[in-house]
Amino acid sequence: MRFSVRLNNDLPVDTFVSLAAAAERAGFDQVWISHDLFWRSAPVLLAAAAGATERVSLGMGIANPYSAHPSEIAMHAGTLQEVTGGRFLLGLGAGAEAFLGWAGIPRPRPLATTRDAVLACRALLERGTPTGWSPEAHLRWSGPAVPIYLGVMGPKMTALAGEIADGVLALSYPPERATASAHVVREAALAAGRDPSALDIPACFWVSVDDDLEKARAELAVKLAYYGPSISAAILGEAGLRPEDFVPAARALEEDGADAAARLITDDMLRLGIAGDADAVVARCEGLIAAGATHLSFGPPLGPDPLAAVALLGEVVLPRLRAMDSPH
Repeated sequence: MRFSVRLNNDLPVDTFVSLAAAAERAGFDQVWISHDLFWRSAPVLLAAAAGATERVSLGMGIANPYSAHPSEIAMHAGTLQEVTGGRFLLGLGAGAEAFLGWAGIPRPRPLATTRDAVLACRALLERGTPTGWSPEAHLRWSGPAVPIYLGVMGPKMTALAGEIADGVLALSYPPERATASAHVVREAALAAGRDPSALDIPACFWVSVDDDLEKARAELAVKLAYYGPSISAAILGEAGLRPEDFVPAARALEEDGADAAARLITDDMLRLGIAGDADAVVARCEGLIAAGATHLSFGPPLGPDPLAAVALLGEVVLPRLRAMDSPH
């Protein structure tokens, strides 16, 4: 089993560095930081965390080829691989259309553009030249290749990950939906003549853990109030929900604050993530492992106190899940 923690790039630098170091102490294998536009720079955050950690892999999830050219993405990735001593993981994807739209950046042909970006970055990071580029288009220093993960949502992009990527980051609502995504990735890998077992396919989900059940639930509820209306109708439909079900909570969050919004998030909505104490988290995660998951990725909010949540996951949840995975 592998375990990772995902964080948002809205965090102050010192907070992210502290969380990355805490995740390493807690026994996580990877720490990922988002690279959403108009927040802090993921490459800079990761460079800061590299000096405070020694073992844990550090991932940027995700860069996109619209706001940054693949040549520049490869430069960041190659440099971060050097800074981290070989611990860097590159997440690539089409990016959020809404965020790009704020900057007036169009997002045409997302599938083809993402494919081209992955292939170009891989060629550059293997110290070659991308197909069709000038012979002068190559990184001018040596270094190890960088694993490339594809950030995905829909079935076509998920299949593309199996075809060309080293790993896939697919956020699952609810967590149990990760099984279907992993199947798509593995089938696409087989069709491309690749070994699916060589790919890292984490089950990525939101979690909020705390010994105080109500605090844990409230923290995830606020997250769902903010993001719920923008979650795919098709995905929510599988859980018996609709984007419009979240609109009252989203409106309450904007007008009346977090407490009012949390009261409008139902138990069915909360099932889109995992909220509760360590026992509740273990129970849901055991089901994922039984269904074949080999990597569990815990994403924000993590809990009302993220540092305490990382410690609780490391001290209680991960050991119990590792014991389940161990041969008897």
